[in-house]
Amino acid sequence: MTNGILIVNLGTPASPNTKDVRAYLNEFLMDPYVLDVPWPLRRMIVSGFILPFRPKQSAHAYQSIWTDDGSPLLIYGNALRTALEEQLQTPVALGMRYGEPPVQSAISQLMQAGAERIVALPLYPQYADSTVTTTVEHIRQHTPASTPLEIMPIFYDKQPFIKALIEVTKAHLPTQMDHLLMSYHGLPERHLTKADPTKSHCLQREDCCQIESIAHSTCYRHQVFETSTALARGLGLSPEQYTVSFQSRLGRLPWLQPYTDQVLAELPERGCRHLAVVCPAFVADNLETLEEMNMQGRQTFLEAGGESFTLVPCLNDDAIWVEALAELLQAHMSPANSDTSA
Repeated sequence: MTNGILIVNLGTPASPNTKDVRAYLNEFLMDPYVLDVPWPLRRMIVSGFILPFRPKQSAHAYQSIWTDDGSPLLIYGNALRTALEEQLQTPVALGMRYGEPPVQSAISQLMQAGAERIVALPLYPQYADSTVTTTVEHIRQHTPASTPLEIMPIFYDKQPFIKALIEVTKAHLPTQMDHLLMSYHGLPERHLTKADPTKSHCLQREDCCQIESIAHSTCYRHQVFETSTALARGLGLSPEQYTVSFQSRLGRLPWLQPYTDQVLAELPERGCRHLAVVCPAFVADNLETLEEMNMQGRQTFLEAGGESFTLVPCLNDDAIWVEALAELLQAHMSPANSDTSA
């Protein structure tokens, strides 16, 4: 059976103008997995409190990272798609959960290329309903019922991913570095407790992520710590030489802590003058890495007394990442590991 590989990332506006950013934010924020409140309340919050103000602000941020070729996330996604297709000698298509190119278009491309089975890879290392679950449901919704579909599992602890993360990070660390900050996308605490199948483990105590539990299979925080520990081990860092934090919070409800912006402001007081930052929740550079971290985060750190700030690029289309993804896909598609689901 001929495979077609579908790689999916979160998404990007069609352009950095306010109109397109508003359309993108509306689609994104009206997803019940992102803003998990009943539809009438979600519509009121998005239309009444977010869309009248945030699109203009976000458009300015997107304009600061936009290139002549378009959105960095889309550029890296297309480059990864091309390289992965050459590596596997198998049709590969790129889709976005929100915005362009849509998942349904990518699936159609694969079918037209002769794919008889779709192998879908959501490009999120760690599990969250607001990334993995919504993307998987979206893929299933747009895949013809007659077409076999396989969903690749998350890869936060898979050796090919960890190896690529270590090598790319190591290659970009500055010679002078006091500390490494591993900044992950934030998540509301309620998303963790909602995803906890036991309903009694996540966030019930400070060390819950170190206590073995079936909850870890859907616990973003636990998986973040696992990725971070593996990365630190590969870089030869002691626990005192790195910090894990969470960025991109929105609203007033509690999100996972510590917050990246607060950590950046505090690190110079702790003697850190030369900082490197890596963002292992993202496999491709985007607004959160290029603007929020490399512009806003850099300014916060330097104004607090830091002297140098180095952002490690995401895996993007690095050759070692292409090889890692190919290895993960080939292992999953081997007859011994094939588990077709529709």
